[in-house]
Amino acid sequence: MLTSSYSVLSPYIAADSGVEIGEQGILNFPISTTSPAIIANSYYFGHPLWAKNYFENCHRDEVFKSCWQAAMGSWDQKIVVDIGCGPGNLYATLGGKPELLIGVDVSYGALSMAQRLGYTPVRADAHQLPFINNFADIVVLNATLHHCDQMDIVLSEAARLVRPGGILITDHDPQLTAWNFKGLGLWLWNLRLWLYRLIKRGGHTTAAEQTWVSATEVHHRPGSGVTRELFYKILEPLGFSVKLYPITIRLVQKYCLVIMGNLTRSIVSLNYALVSILILHLQPCR
Repeated sequence: MLTSSYSVLSPYIAADSGVEIGEQGILNFPISTTSPAIIANSYYFGHPLWAKNYFENCHRDEVFKSCWQAAMGSWDQKIVVDIGCGPGNLYATLGGKPELLIGVDVSYGALSMAQRLGYTPVRADAHQLPFINNFADIVVLNATLHHCDQMDIVLSEAARLVRPGGILITDHDPQLTAWNFKGLGLWLWNLRLWLYRLIKRGGHTTAAEQTWVSATEVHHRPGSGVTRELFYKILEPLGFSVKLYPITIRLVQKYCLVIMGNLTRSIVSLNYALVSILILHLQPCR
């Protein structure tokens, strides 16, 4: 498995990346900084039961699938990089036949599950991806940015992998303007954790699971989250022309961000913008 994985990925691995052989033949690249977020994501998504709960309950519905298919089209016979792939929810939901499906994560346990689905797994830090520039047809960041310490760096790293004519898609990252609750809104926000435990919602079935899953989402809290300015600031200097379009799906307003780089590359970002406590259940993993 190791020889096969490395031989497949070797054309796309940057020089002097320091690859090692990890558990179950998973390619392991150095993670220079171990932050609380990296520790939490590695532990939570590596926990067999919690990862199973996440896999079964998150990003698996038909609305999610139809949004992604509309944004991306087909990824058949294409090179795809799924950054923050977790146990493989995206591929499990979308199906298809990519030519190469690379899954990047910090959790061995999650990558092992993704590997069984058909991912070529790579353990690496999304802030410092071990790949060359401009090789992927499609790069995806599904519910990834808000799990990372420095969202701007991760977005920039993802963008550099996209080949001319390719596409970058982001989704399921909370918007700063929507999640900056105060007063009653903040009280309801904090109350949701008790409610999630009560109904044993996926990711919140026990106190320990809820504590760890909350620790993974470092920017999913009042006063944090993605902004329109983040995409403009990071991607315009890379030669992208940024345009933002709001869309509404099932009472949940999202932003559809289309960014063109000299009409050669694009990004579609479908991120939750305005959500009330009454419709939080429409977000499988929020």
